Amino acid sequence: MIEWTGKKGFTLLSLKDGDVIFSEGRRFAFGFFSLGNSKLRYVGIWYAQVSEQTVVWVANRDHPINDTSGLIKFSTRGNLCVYASGNGTEPIWSTDVIDMIQEPALVATLTDLGNLVLLDPVTGKSFWESFNHPTNTLLPFMKFGFTRQDGVDSIMTSWRSPGDPGSGNITFRIERRGFPQMMMYKGLTLWWRTGSWTGQRWSGVPEMTNKFIFNISFVSNPDEVSITYGVLDASVTTRMVLNETGTLQRFRWNGRDKKWIGFWSAPEDKCDIYNHCGFNGYCDPTSTDKFECSCLPGYEPKTPRDWFLRDASDGCTRIKAASICNGKEGFAKLKRVKIPNTSAVNVDMNITLKECEQKCLKNCSCVAYASAHHESENGAKGCLTWHGNMLDTRTYLSSGQDFYLRVDKSELARWNGNGSSGKMRLFLILISLLAVVMLLMISLFCFIRKRRQFKRLRRAPSSFAPSSFDLEDSFILEELEDKSRTRELPLFELSTIAAATNNFAFQNKLGAGGFGPVYKGVLQNGMEIAVKRLSKSSGQGMEEFKNEIADFGLARIFGGNQIEGSTNRVVGTYGYMSPEYAMDGQFSIKSDVYSFGVLILEIITGKKNSAFYEESLNLVKHIWDRWEKGEAMEIIDKLMSEDTYDHPAFTAGRRRKVKTGGSSDNWPSGETGSTINDVTLTDVQGR
Repeated sequence: MIEWTGKKGFTLLSLKDGDVIFSEGRRFAFGFFSLGNSKLRYVGIWYAQVSEQTVVWVANRDHPINDTSGLIKFSTRGNLCVYASGNGTEPIWSTDVIDMIQEPALVATLTDLGNLVLLDPVTGKSFWESFNHPTNTLLPFMKFGFTRQDGVDSIMTSWRSPGDPGSGNITFRIERRGFPQMMMYKGLTLWWRTGSWTGQRWSGVPEMTNKFIFNISFVSNPDEVSITYGVLDASVTTRMVLNETGTLQRFRWNGRDKKWIGFWSAPEDKCDIYNHCGFNGYCDPTSTDKFECSCLPGYEPKTPRDWFLRDASDGCTRIKAASICNGKEGFAKLKRVKIPNTSAVNVDMNITLKECEQKCLKNCSCVAYASAHHESENGAKGCLTWHGNMLDTRTYLSSGQDFYLRVDKSELARWNGNGSSGKMRLFLILISLLAVVMLLMISLFCFIRKRRQFKRLRRAPSSFAPSSFDLEDSFILEELEDKSRTRELPLFELSTIAAATNNFAFQNKLGAGGFGPVYKGVLQNGMEIAVKRLSKSSGQGMEEFKNEIADFGLARIFGGNQIEGSTNRVVGTYGYMSPEYAMDGQFSIKSDVYSFGVLILEIITGKKNSAFYEESLNLVKHIWDRWEKGEAMEIIDKLMSEDTYDHPAFTAGRRRKVKTGGSSDNWPSGETGSTINDVTLTDVQGR
C-alpha cells in the first residue's frame, strides 16, 4: 500500500512483488525484478526508459527471494525493510537506520537521479540514501567518497557475474590514508590506482576532462573527501560500472541503436596494473623495442637476472656506491609521470614547489618530491614527499606531471646527459643535424645539375632559344653521355646540331617519325645529315634511339646466337615494319629487309607509304593491286625517265625477287633475301 505525498515522495506502508514505484520524471523505477531466465527475485532500482534491462542498485543482492511472495515495508523502528514473505518477522535486508524518531513517519522518495532517499517530510532531513551505499554502478551526481566524522564510506562492489548481482571480489573506493587517490582491489590485492588528484583530474586517468561531458567536483577537507561526476547535458544517459573481471567502464546509452556504448575503461594496459615494475621501478608503455620496466634514477635492478628475463617483480634498489646526503646531491626530473602511491607521503599544502625541494634536501630520509596540485586553477601548489620505497610509477606520452628524485652528483650528471631528458635532447639534435645534411646534399645536387646545363647552353649560338631545343628528359641525356664515353654511340654537342639545322628551322624539316621530327642539316665539314629530334611523348627509349639517321635496324638488337625473337613493345614507324612484327611483336633479320623494301618503293613511286590510295590502305597494298591488274608501270614516279629503269623488270617473264610485300614468314625456308645492292623490283608480293 502506497500513500503519495506530492513531490516529496511517497509514504510506503507496504510494497508487494509486482508493484513498481517510478521517479517523478519516470527515469527510474523501484521494485522487485529478476535477471534473465532466473526465478530469483531482487529489490532494486533500474532505468525505466532504457529498453535493455539495466539495474543500477540492488538492496538484497546477497539474499534473493525464491518466489514472488516478497514484501517491502517500514519496520516499527522506521527502517525500510525487505521481507521474504508477508508473514516474515525478520527482514532479509534493511536500511539500518538507528535511533529513529517514531513520529512523524519517514517517507521514501525515488529521485530522477536514481537515488532512493528516506527523509523527514517536515524538516526534509535525510536519514538514509542509496547513493551512500552503491553496488556496482556509479551514477551522475552521486557523491562518492567518505566522511571523517560519521564514518560513511562509499565502496563500489562488483557483481559475481552478469546474471548474479551478489557481492563479487572486486571493490573500488577512495583511499583514506595519505593523499587522496582511488583504489581498485581484487580481494585484498591492490589491482589498479587512479593516482592522486592533480587539481583537475586523477593523475592516472589522462583522458579525464572537466569541460566536455562532465562537471567534476572534488572535495578534500577535514570533514570529507569525495568526488562527484555531474553531467552537463541532461539528455546524456551515462553510468560507470565496476565489472566482475576487474575493469572500471564508462557507458553511454545510444537511443538510436538501442544499446550501451563503452567509451572509457581502466586498467587499459600492463603499465596500469598496480606495481607492475616493482619497488622503485617505473613503467614506460612506449618502449616497444625493449622491456617496459626501468629503474628510477639512482636505482638499479635488485635481481638483474630476472630483469633480463623481463620479470621486474623484485623491483629496484638504491645504487650501492651512491651517496645522497653529503650536500653534493641533486634531483633528477622524470617527466610526464603518474607519481607513486601517495598512501604514505608527507603532505604540506602551504608551500611552493621550490620550497618543497629545499624541504626535501634538508631531510636525508626524503627520496623524492612532487607538486600536490600541479593543475590547480591558481597554479602548482602544495608539496608531497616520499621517505621510503616508491610503488606504482609510470610515464605517459603526453600527460602526467614532473617527479623529482634525489640522486648523487655522478648519477645526476649521468641522468642529465644520458637519461630520458638527455636522450630526448640528443635525439632532437641528431634529427636536426640529419635534416641539415640532407638539405645541403639536395642543394649541392641541384647546383651541380644546373651548372652542367648552363655550360651546355653557353656552348650554343647566342641566337638559339634554349626552350626550343632543350632535351626534355635529362635522364636520357645522361645515358647518351655514358654511351658516348664507351664509344658505342657518337655524341655531338647540341650547339653543333643546332648550327647544322639552323636552330631546327621549319624549312629544314623533312618529316616526322615515331620518335620525333626529322630535320636536314649540314655539318661544318660539308657533310649532309638528317637529325631526328627526341619527342617526350614517343614512349621509346635508348635501344630504339640507337636504331633510329633509318626505320629498320632491328637486327642490331639480336644477340650473337639469335636468328629471331619477340618483344613486348613495338618500336619504329608503322608502315615500315613487317606485319608479323607490327601485329605480334615477332621479328627476325628478315624484318629489316622488309623495311628497306618499303623505302625503295617510296623512292620509285615518289609517294609516302602512309598516304591513302583510292581503296587501298597504304602504298604497299596499292602497288599490289596494280600488279594484279597488270598496271605495274603506273606506280613509277612520272618524274623518272625511261632510261632510269628496265621495262622488262615489270613483265611476268622476268622474276628476280625482292622480299617486300606480305609476311616474311611466308618466304621459302632458308631464304633470307639477297644482298640489296643487286636487287631490281620484280614481284611486290614475294611468294
